[in-house]
Amino acid sequence: MQEKILKLYEKIKDQLSEDEFQAEMAEIRENNADVTFFDDLDIAHMVLQNHGIENTIAQKEEDTNQLSFESSDGTGFTMTEEILEKYNKVKDKISEEEFLAKMKVHAEKNEHASFMNDVTFADMVVGEFITEEVESVSQSPEFSDKAISDLEENSKDVTVSGRVISISNPRSFKTRKGQSGEVCNVELKDNSGSLRAVFWTQNIKLLKNVNEGDIIQIKGVDIKEGYSGLEANLRPRSILVHLEEDTSKFPEYKEDITDIADIKPDTKVNIIARIIRIPTIRTYEKNGKEGKVASIELQDYSGKITYTLWNKNVELINDLGLEDGDSVKIIQAQARERINRDGGSELSLTHWDGRIIKGEFDVPEVKQEFTPIGDVFEAQDVSIKGIVSRLQDIKTFLRKSDGSEGRLRNFDVRDITGEIRVTLWGDDTTLPINKGDIIKIIGGNVRYDEYTQSQYSMNTNFNTQITINPENLSTEELDELNTLREELRPTPIGEIYTIDDDGIEIDVRGRILSVDDVNEFQRDDGSVGIVRSIIFADESGKVRLSLWNERAEEEYIVGDAYQIENARTRLGMYSVDLNIGSGARLIKLSEEQASSMFIPELSTLEKALYDYKKIEEIDEDDQDIIIIGRVIELNDIRNFERDNGDTGSVRNIELADETGSMRVVLWDDDAKREFEIGQPIKLQNPRFDLDRDNRIEAIVNRSTAILEPSESEIEKLPTQDELMEAIYVPKPIEALTEDDVNVCVTGTISDIESDRVIRKKCPSCGNNIEESEDEYICDNCGHVFDEPRYLLMVPLRIEDDTGSIKVTFFDKLAEELIGMNKEEIINIIEDGYGIEDKLEDLNGQTIEIIANVSFDEYSEENRLNPKKILSKYI
Repeated sequence: MQEKILKLYEKIKDQLSEDEFQAEMAEIRENNADVTFFDDLDIAHMVLQNHGIENTIAQKEEDTNQLSFESSDGTGFTMTEEILEKYNKVKDKISEEEFLAKMKVHAEKNEHASFMNDVTFADMVVGEFITEEVESVSQSPEFSDKAISDLEENSKDVTVSGRVISISNPRSFKTRKGQSGEVCNVELKDNSGSLRAVFWTQNIKLLKNVNEGDIIQIKGVDIKEGYSGLEANLRPRSILVHLEEDTSKFPEYKEDITDIADIKPDTKVNIIARIIRIPTIRTYEKNGKEGKVASIELQDYSGKITYTLWNKNVELINDLGLEDGDSVKIIQAQARERINRDGGSELSLTHWDGRIIKGEFDVPEVKQEFTPIGDVFEAQDVSIKGIVSRLQDIKTFLRKSDGSEGRLRNFDVRDITGEIRVTLWGDDTTLPINKGDIIKIIGGNVRYDEYTQSQYSMNTNFNTQITINPENLSTEELDELNTLREELRPTPIGEIYTIDDDGIEIDVRGRILSVDDVNEFQRDDGSVGIVRSIIFADESGKVRLSLWNERAEEEYIVGDAYQIENARTRLGMYSVDLNIGSGARLIKLSEEQASSMFIPELSTLEKALYDYKKIEEIDEDDQDIIIIGRVIELNDIRNFERDNGDTGSVRNIELADETGSMRVVLWDDDAKREFEIGQPIKLQNPRFDLDRDNRIEAIVNRSTAILEPSESEIEKLPTQDELMEAIYVPKPIEALTEDDVNVCVTGTISDIESDRVIRKKCPSCGNNIEESEDEYICDNCGHVFDEPRYLLMVPLRIEDDTGSIKVTFFDKLAEELIGMNKEEIINIIEDGYGIEDKLEDLNGQTIEIIANVSFDEYSEENRLNPKKILSKYI
């Protein structure tokens, strides 16, 4: 550390080690990589401020070269002689106004680059149109360079020369405006000293043909105080050329390779080694900020050592495609001595401004021993590879020690010899592992586990390497593992019915056809659980899913595509269902993913699995049918008591299309759904049966979905007015036949039967009951109750010029006919009065009704079953 920074470190050494201090400085530098006027002294002050040592960052008097221009065209720039000279190079390609406007764009993008001025931005515009020839600046007197030791802080637009001692790997960063960039550091040395040259995003391309040992000259740099002394910051239009060998000015370059066993503390070394392990990247938090760290294990013929990457540098693992077994050359690694977990001293290497080069280097091969899964036993530092055959979601838990939250994730790994459960902890749980991935685990701990099929399980730790889909596998290994992967393919839903055993785990893919409401149930221990059913399908068939507890609470939408893993079969009386519990995984798929997996669209599935029928085409025994129509009648919800004491609900609605209408029976939650007259609905897979009038009705059960039709399906439906006109056909009484439905009959009321307008019924079976002063007992079912169910009924006849017909109005229609509600009528009758006068007033009135026609075997004549009163008048 330079002397000024070392003095600042003295203020905080009780809180931070030297390594920690430098790590925090490196993190701040990366986070502010776009602010070039921040030097290491500023950054050191920021570290102190973060720890409460200082309240403000030290302010230095520095010419920040801020630009201030005035112009009449609004660009902020004027065409000075110097800029005009630049413009003349491209004047045949762009107008002056466009040139100045482009300068403004570059200025806005680089507002934090204090070393840039109007000439810099003009050069950047010129560079968009032409590539200027670069002359050797060493041969141009106006570009003559100084020795490194003679360079002065805050010098602008100078030329530097030196031998390249080290080149760092480029590091990425984001500016305050969210723009991405890169920075690369090059150490230069001449016979007078050394400095670091900082190459930014626009400059890194200049390093394409530059290697350690080359002598280079850079024109157009600004000299700043930096991390380890003076730094040369390149400008966007800086120029780099190679120089000839000259030992009178530049030291000889020797790329000394140090054996791992010969590394000394507090030195920078070059090594060639083979990677033997890359543990997963860890996160840490310090001062409220999250950092990353990875420690790679290296080995040469003399020994082993760890090489630690911090924060942005951990990205090099992926950027360079590093894997165990690779040979690497590492330039300028920093050696440190630290105290290990056992209290002893240990040497390690840290990556700062050095470079990692992946290649074919002369270093001993290291053969990692992998244990066949079928042969594992209780041991430490075990390595396996195989296919992820089963995967569970992340689970959280509270640690007993401090109550903090922890995370774990289980998955199974299979090879041709067996299968083992693996547990990931903490950050490792977020690794992007998928079922069917090839996975390599180096350094797990195996323990006896009586709860797994293999009797063993593996725990990973901070030093375990976990590689997903490694590239360094042999062809034989890949063929073997791909064969295992084929065994993990999802089961076609149409084949599930062939499974004969309960609890078999399978995977399926498809779309949701219908979603039931959540239902509660009571467990044997008295606790309450919840369950919901979903009909799920692919092109081969459909299956019922039972989702339990937390799974039931999630939101599901008809038509969404899913991949379901670890579902368990449940054998029913006539079908095989799937249980979706806590061990199952529901992975929602995007439409792009669904298409890539060849999952048909919802409309295609419906056409493949169901028959679309018009209402008049329905037969009693039809199955797997879809009908679409409009609601033309809504009856009230009726509640009833089940044998177990629970209250149930039932409701009838009338559904119609252009061919006819049908009664639809809804139960419980479906009965409570809100509908509107004229609303279009789609019934998917209802059950059909005959009602008491021997007409087909649709019954909505747990296998039925009530859906909203698509726009194209709605367009094919008649409007509500068109349906009413087509279905409610007026007929004279003489023309009525036994099978008529929804006929419109107009006639005069006569022969009203006013005796026993109120009937008492058993609330359980609906049988008529006799009067009782005490409790009631049903002669039919034996049910004992205190209060009967009352039925309001008004039998009468309707006459027109062609004949007469019997019709009975019940409950709501009877109330509408009489003009009184049922409770009023019951109170009047129980008080010893009657409503004969009210009924007599109805005689002679004309009534228009919608009704179905049925044959009364007792009276051997047709009768009307009214559904709606359209009008009533004298």
